[in-house]
Amino acid sequence: MRLGTAISDILHAQRGSLFPWVPVLLGAGIGGYFSLKSEPSGAVIAGLAALSLLSGACAVLRRPLAFLCWAPALVAAGLCLSYARTHSVSAPVLDFRFYGPVEGRVIALDRSPTDALRLTLDQVRLGRVAQEDTPARVRISLKGQAVIPPPGARVMTTAHLLPPQGPAEPGGFDFRRHAWFKQLGGLGYTRVPVLLAEAPGAAVPVEQLRRGLARYLQQRLPGETGGFAAAVTAGDRSGVSQETLEALRQSNLAHLLAISGLHMGLLTGFVFAALRSLMCLVPWIALHWPVKKLAAVAALSAGAGYLLLSGGSVATERAFIMVAVMFGAVLLDRRAITLRAVAVAAVIVLLRRPESLLSPGFQMSFAATAALVAVFAALRDREVPLGPRWLRPVAALVVSSAVAGAATAPFAAAHFNTIPHYGLLANLLSVPVMGSVVIPAAVLALCLAPFGLEWIGLSVMKWGMDWILWVARGVSGFDGAVSHVAAPGPWVLPLLAGGMIFAVIWRGRLRLAGLLPAAAALGIWAVAERPGILIADSGGLVGVMEDRGRALSRAKGQAFTAEIWLENDGDAASQPVAASRWTEVRGALPVWHGGHFRLIHAPGARKLSAVNGCSGGDIVISTVPGGDGCLVLTPEVMRQTGSLALTRDGKLLTARQAAGDRPWTGWQPEGSEIRRLRLLLNGGKSQ
Repeated sequence: MRLGTAISDILHAQRGSLFPWVPVLLGAGIGGYFSLKSEPSGAVIAGLAALSLLSGACAVLRRPLAFLCWAPALVAAGLCLSYARTHSVSAPVLDFRFYGPVEGRVIALDRSPTDALRLTLDQVRLGRVAQEDTPARVRISLKGQAVIPPPGARVMTTAHLLPPQGPAEPGGFDFRRHAWFKQLGGLGYTRVPVLLAEAPGAAVPVEQLRRGLARYLQQRLPGETGGFAAAVTAGDRSGVSQETLEALRQSNLAHLLAISGLHMGLLTGFVFAALRSLMCLVPWIALHWPVKKLAAVAALSAGAGYLLLSGGSVATERAFIMVAVMFGAVLLDRRAITLRAVAVAAVIVLLRRPESLLSPGFQMSFAATAALVAVFAALRDREVPLGPRWLRPVAALVVSSAVAGAATAPFAAAHFNTIPHYGLLANLLSVPVMGSVVIPAAVLALCLAPFGLEWIGLSVMKWGMDWILWVARGVSGFDGAVSHVAAPGPWVLPLLAGGMIFAVIWRGRLRLAGLLPAAAALGIWAVAERPGILIADSGGLVGVMEDRGRALSRAKGQAFTAEIWLENDGDAASQPVAASRWTEVRGALPVWHGGHFRLIHAPGARKLSAVNGCSGGDIVISTVPGGDGCLVLTPEVMRQTGSLALTRDGKLLTARQAAGDRPWTGWQPEGSEIRRLRLLLNGGKSQ
């Protein structure tokens, strides 16, 4: 009884601040689902659903400990929700390398990391592939394509397609999971022209409008400025070069390129403030009409239009939900910017797309928003002065930039392995220009377009964007502009996020206890060790950690995998530099000696033929089958395990072990080669 009374008193002291725990508990269930190594059975899901309903029913009794009943209900609901979402988007995935005719409708255009234009197609038809086995969507990179097909057009070409690839290393980012929820069942490229099979119809008018706007802006604002303008207005990044993208990332200004909370907030805030001010200039309207609510409705309408025009990406949708909750609070005469409003937006996003919990966009945007709300609420409650009235906007900008940067820095470092050191300076120089020049000029251009005077707004918009690009290039060119950090272990971010969430939501001095797990997470991250040996699932690359950093077996080829390995090491070296670290080469074959085994990298048939016999402790990694009598790890063999990580003494971790057997993994049963590998690395003893 005493324990129950004590818990009841603690929860009673938290009244009014318990709702923000709803998305936290829901997210715990979602995170638990995605951390499972095997898919739960239907019976388990049914049991969890019953537990959720039963716990919810107990909570409805509104007893003092009702929140303790809601907690398991929400966690179980998050897991069940993730299961339902996973199976609702199920679609065929290629399980072989396809080469042949491809036909489909263009639904999106973007650029790959190598700056190649990419088409995403739906309504796909593949030559010699039954329709029930054909992916719902495929994505094709265009090599040397001169004519860009418009969205909605039906096109045909001859392309190479592969299944979505697994993690570049065990425990790394699983692109197959990402592709599963986008229903991308095949990815590849074409070197032949893409032919127009059918003109765009009326099925995707918004995409046609977006593409038309992007082309118009790129014509009126040539060069990188036009590409930047198309990106922030229509969500079309195809006109932004990789050089500009890299400059924006290194100056911590990449968030200005993605249509997210900042853009949506600036646009709707500008519309709200402008209309409210204009209506207040007319005394009769100000006295007889609900000016604030009318301006909120108009701003919300502008946000909805921006959502459609920008392509409705997950980040933009999330931003719109947040501003919709804010303006909904205005319409209901509630405080618009509170942790409760942030929690409502998070719940809506998680209910719609549970998988977004794992995305850096979700983590960074809600971390920044929650931190800003908490900090400014604390400043308001404690009546902390921000200086004289004329200086307060500048002080608020400095505080908000510093708080948002600090809140998002751990997540950005974990996902992108970089820390921009001059990000605060770049944001202080750029964000005011985006809010006071670029966004208002874009709205002005839209309002003047019917009169043929949009050039006025576009001219002002160009000046603001040129300034932002100049700042990005200048700041990214500073010495030591970026430092690189190693990837954290799997529990670092959950531990860090859990501690900071507790510190933000909990009331009272006990909230400081949340800093302990956050500090522990940073300590674990600081001493994290990277795998000694990495082997790509393609058989095309091997990386061994040496005193100078990771040594790569090739100076060219497998560039994407090499880049990911080096980034996760926190290593800024290029692939050729990393390849120069490899110390032993026999003939043309890189060789590395372990404790009781030897690695030989022989990509391609010619190099594999140069392997002159194998001893019992030799492991040959190749891109082709062969090597009589040798233990050869080829792409066909590695499809059973995915990429491999080994310690120097031979302890093995596979991508299969790290990711588990889930609907999106598509592992094949392990064969004799993998059993031989495990036996060899175990010192000849059966496991």
